[in-house]
Amino acid sequence: MTAKDNRASGAPVGPEALRRRFAEDGFTVAHGLFRHGEVRRLCGEFAALHAAGPVPGHFAPEPAASDPLRRFPRVMQPHEFNALARGFLLDARLRAVLEVLFGEEVLAAQSMFYFKPPGARGQAPHQDNFYLRAEPGTCVAAWVACEPVDRGNGGLEVVPGTHRMDLFCPEEADARLSFAREYVPPPPGLVPVPVDLAPGDVLFFNGSLVHGSGPNPSADRFRRSFIGHYVGRSALRVGAYYRTLTMSGERVELARSEGAGPCGTEFAPHGPH
Repeated sequence: MTAKDNRASGAPVGPEALRRRFAEDGFTVAHGLFRHGEVRRLCGEFAALHAAGPVPGHFAPEPAASDPLRRFPRVMQPHEFNALARGFLLDARLRAVLEVLFGEEVLAAQSMFYFKPPGARGQAPHQDNFYLRAEPGTCVAAWVACEPVDRGNGGLEVVPGTHRMDLFCPEEADARLSFAREYVPPPPGLVPVPVDLAPGDVLFFNGSLVHGSGPNPSADRFRRSFIGHYVGRSALRVGAYYRTLTMSGERVELARSEGAGPCGTEFAPHGPH
């Protein structure tokens, strides 16, 4: 079973249908929101950043490490030092969908880029607003596929229905399978479903939606993706790590919420993986 295809048959999905679908499922896919050439350029930009070495406070590759994720760590807040990443985070096409989903103006709170190389661990099921702690309300993620994403390279799974639930207290994940410590088991009666994506597709999902991914079992396929997190303009508080911007790029100060931190608390490396 896979997540239902949200592609309309020949006609665009209207705002009300989009909002209704998101409220029902906790996620929706905007197919082909970005052109293939745009995401290829983004991948090339991050390949060049990786080759150039560390950017303090954002990522620090360890070329000699045995763990693929230490050789290709995720890049945190790249919009703060890279113009192309900033352009993606604040893109007008994302803004248009997000304003429908939120029903109000939106603020950008975070960007990330994942390489997820062959053999890399995944991220155990979790809820994004456990980390952002946007209050009142929640956050929404825009997950941009930069290449084909499926079960063959560690694609995402979502648990529809969990977006209507409160934040769970996570258990500890299996460090052999997940780079992040937090693990939220699917509640009884709810089943994870995979979401396959093509380059340029964008998966939007609610901050309470339980989602995650397994390891990348492929021998030669990366699973590169760019992720933005957003909050509604009516949010009053968010974690101190998340420095909110209008979609025009102006800084907006929100009060700090308690218990927040970077999205996914990583296991400390204990030698080679």
